[in-house]
Amino acid sequence: MCRFLLLKSKDVVEINVFLHKFAIMCYHSKCLDGDDQGDGWGFSYLDQNKRWQTYLSLEPVWEDVPKLKKKILTTHLVAHARSASFENQKGIIEYNQPFVFENFVFVFNGLLKGVRLPEIVPGRIGSQKIFNLFIKYIRSGATAQTALKETVDLLKNHCTFVQALNIGICDGQNLYYHNEYDPNTGEYYQLQFYENEQLQIICSEKLEGFG
Repeated sequence: MCRFLLLKSKDVVEINVFLHKFAIMCYHSKCLDGDDQGDGWGFSYLDQNKRWQTYLSLEPVWEDVPKLKKKILTTHLVAHARSASFENQKGIIEYNQPFVFENFVFVFNGLLKGVRLPEIVPGRIGSQKIFNLFIKYIRSGATAQTALKETVDLLKNHCTFVQALNIGICDGQNLYYHNEYDPNTGEYYQLQFYENEQLQIICSEKLEGFG
């Protein structure tokens, strides 16, 4: 059960400010089972050559962000803080998001129960498998929006219960998302949105300074 952030700006912005706000939000956020979001984190940003640069860390986001001294300017940012579901899945940096494929950046949080897919999907943990499902549809020629819909439909048709299914995607131009959760979980899985003439933000919880 994790937290994520997607940002799109018309002009370049300094992302350190947003990462700091994201880190504070994650520090105060607790999972439904009481765990924190401290099992590592990562972010991807679009550089001046329109290529994704990714940073991953096993440290809690609120401890690691203050160490980032380099000022980073970008128009697109995707960040994710992890709360591992199982003890044996902690401390493995390959499990940290965002996941990147070509011009696509992917983040997920949620919990699906009783998943029985009709095909073998690469990946050791659920988020990797969901990402690889999305990439399968992209490779077949689907648009990001269609690939996201096909991924969600397949998962929902082959599981017994959706506690939450939140996916965020950026293709270097636009932001895409799916937000679905059992209302009995309260607001924990409810995505937050902010938009003005300059910015579009999708986040797991409200960021300080943004309504």
